[in-house]
Amino acid sequence: MFDSAVAGALAGYGLAIPVGAVAVLMINLTARTSFRVGAAAAIGATTADALYAVIAVEGGAAVATVIQPFSEPLRWIAFLVLTMMAARIAVAGLRGQKGGAVQAPTEEAAISPRRSFTTFLALTALNPWPALYFVALVLGHQGLRNASGAEAVVYIVAVVAASASWQLLLAGGGAVFGRFITGPRGRKATAVVSSALIFGLGAHMALG
Repeated sequence: MFDSAVAGALAGYGLAIPVGAVAVLMINLTARTSFRVGAAAAIGATTADALYAVIAVEGGAAVATVIQPFSEPLRWIAFLVLTMMAARIAVAGLRGQKGGAVQAPTEEAAISPRRSFTTFLALTALNPWPALYFVALVLGHQGLRNASGAEAVVYIVAVVAASASWQLLLAGGGAVFGRFITGPRGRKATAVVSSALIFGLGAHMALG
């Protein structure tokens, strides 16, 4: 249980920490409106991450028998995928790229928490990155594929808690914190932390 919780928390932070276009939109939205609206946006983004985690865990369990003969090469393929993802995050952050082509809503008028939730749920769900990330983790990690129902729930809850805590931190920071975290230094710091987490997950998985 503890191992599942730790793995889920690391996976959640590894996915959530990079500050991309959606996170920038969320911070700016909070600065223009209120924490309630920003928190709703954060929960929307977290919900999308949770859905991808559930799909990956359930799918991973369903195909475990089929892929068992290929488990060793799949672990290394998954490690390579995660390593490339970590490298991409690190390079983009260190180069100061803003990433993503998501555009902010043009309306400056007040937005309701419900609309904020659905908007950021859709923006995050349309991003294929979380799907690839969780599939690589689950299919490449023998322990996750063989997890019991309770361990799978703990893993998903830990993913959600980690993602939500970071998203709410961004939303709660508002304009002051937002100016730092979305600036060049903030992007570099979050890129390095996230890429290190993802690479560490991949290396642990590959080495068994």
